[in-house]
Amino acid sequence: MHTLLPTTIVGSLPKPSWLAEPEVLWSPWALEGDALDEGKHDALRIAVHEQARRGIDIVSDGEQTRQHFVTTFIEHLSGVDFDKRETVRIRDRYDASVPTVVGEVRRERPVFVDDAAFLRSTTDRPIKWALPGPMTMVDTLCDAHYKSREKLAWEFAVILNEEAKALEAVGVDIIQFDEPSFNVFFDEVKDWGVAALERAAEGLRAETAVHICYGYGITANNDWKATLGSQWRQYEESFPLLQRSSIDIVSLECQHSHVPMDLIELIRGKKVMLGAIDVANDAIETPDEVAGTLRRALAFVDADKLIPSTNCGMAPFPREVALQKLSALSAGATLVRSELS
Repeated sequence: MHTLLPTTIVGSLPKPSWLAEPEVLWSPWALEGDALDEGKHDALRIAVHEQARRGIDIVSDGEQTRQHFVTTFIEHLSGVDFDKRETVRIRDRYDASVPTVVGEVRRERPVFVDDAAFLRSTTDRPIKWALPGPMTMVDTLCDAHYKSREKLAWEFAVILNEEAKALEAVGVDIIQFDEPSFNVFFDEVKDWGVAALERAAEGLRAETAVHICYGYGITANNDWKATLGSQWRQYEESFPLLQRSSIDIVSLECQHSHVPMDLIELIRGKKVMLGAIDVANDAIETPDEVAGTLRRALAFVDADKLIPSTNCGMAPFPREVALQKLSALSAGATLVRSELS
């Protein structure tokens, strides 16, 4: 990717209403069987078209073929019983009913590889594919087998590495690991979280990214953020570790958050995927607002390492809101790009 300030999205886009109930996380599919498979790929085509039309440079699937950024990957693994559910605390902030690890976890077959190959066939632009990170996978389950978050994370890291190498083989340019848990479990991040993440990315030629945010714009996350005070400094815990890691790109939340911009200095030398679009508010950013966020970031990251993006996924938004936000992201990046050139 040779474009200065290439734009991208972090995760999900809203799904069409004929595919799944809109504006809902874990929304059940509205189709079945072959019609569902066809519908997922039709929705993916639309997501690619809209990203291109709105000026997004690094294209993703918008998570059109999955219900959730973590559990859809997990449900394809052996050793996890989705009928045996327990209520656990997710990200130490809300309770959820989750499946249970009942035996050794294994990847018996590829999970997203066919969908990624389909995405590759729809565009000549660079493509990015997101996988859940090992720690966040552990935190979205009940473990009745390993009885150790660290042991389970290392098993997931090996599985993720297998999937990531297969994604790379079908033409994925950037593989993103989603680790919102890095903003919560600081001791684990230090003890084994970053190491497990590096194991998941081991041996890849594709660029690797880790996305760490404050969550979707849902009530549980917004309520938690309201308790964090006037400055959100959680990145101080993970950024120094990631700066020394093998991960190429660090993705963080900025727009309308209380993250001090100077924390980006802690990852100097890495590429920075900067969240310049708020996912907790359906107000459409103006191009000038986006540009202002990017200009402030450029004091702490070189222009050739800055990738403007969204704060997090946008599945809970109305589709038109999400698409207008993509247009604002692209327009804001264009303003700053013209100033730099």
